[in-house]
Amino acid sequence: MARPLIFAANWKMHHGPGAARTFATRFMELVAPAEGRNLWFFPPNVSIAALAEAFRPRPDIRVGVQNVHWEPKGAFTGELSLPLAIEAGATLTLVGHSERRHLFGETAEQSARKVKAALAAGIGVVLCVGETLAQREAGRTEDAVRRQLEPVPASDPSRVVIAYEPVWAIGTGRNATPEDAALVHRFIRAYLAERGWPPGVRVLYGGSVSGANVRALLAEPDIDGVLVGGASLAAEGWAEIISAG
Repeated sequence: MARPLIFAANWKMHHGPGAARTFATRFMELVAPAEGRNLWFFPPNVSIAALAEAFRPRPDIRVGVQNVHWEPKGAFTGELSLPLAIEAGATLTLVGHSERRHLFGETAEQSARKVKAALAAGIGVVLCVGETLAQREAGRTEDAVRRQLEPVPASDPSRVVIAYEPVWAIGTGRNATPEDAALVHRFIRAYLAERGWPPGVRVLYGGSVSGANVRALLAEPDIDGVLVGGASLAAEGWAEIISAG
């Protein structure tokens, strides 16, 4: 049996319901189920229901939400609650993506509240962490990642996946070398073990992943999959990355 791998697609603010259905039809023609391979999609909120319905014949594919509020309901204009996301078909949520942290001011404490709420609601979590270029150049990568992980309580590794996304590599064409990424992944595992997390936490890499580098990244035993943005928007291109991995 092949090593279990996760291929997660974050569509950000792309693909409405119609485009999502078209993508799903073509993607299922290109990518067959494979043992040990998990395919996760995070479309915009308006496309969750359409994509979940389109992928219903494929149990190896899960659909998630890109961001949630920790409160189940209330006067929070523009936010999406976990019950509403679940009703639409989401079984996963991203939390703490760098764009949420750096463009919208999400704090580590707010991310931790979202993780707790998602677990209480019964869905899986992909918690994103990563350092800025300035932090990296100052030798503060581990400090930055530690601060983002610190407020998050010890969790069931079968339901919480960590995604290491160096901010300087997201959508820039620059990417960490497989060795550099694996080094941070080992730090994440060691730090979580110190804090009492059970063994077995899965850690994904994100940041300018492509068909040219995915095989080398996944050859590192500490990298359990990839979280991909722009390169996952075309069914053919995303299928190529998955096949190369």
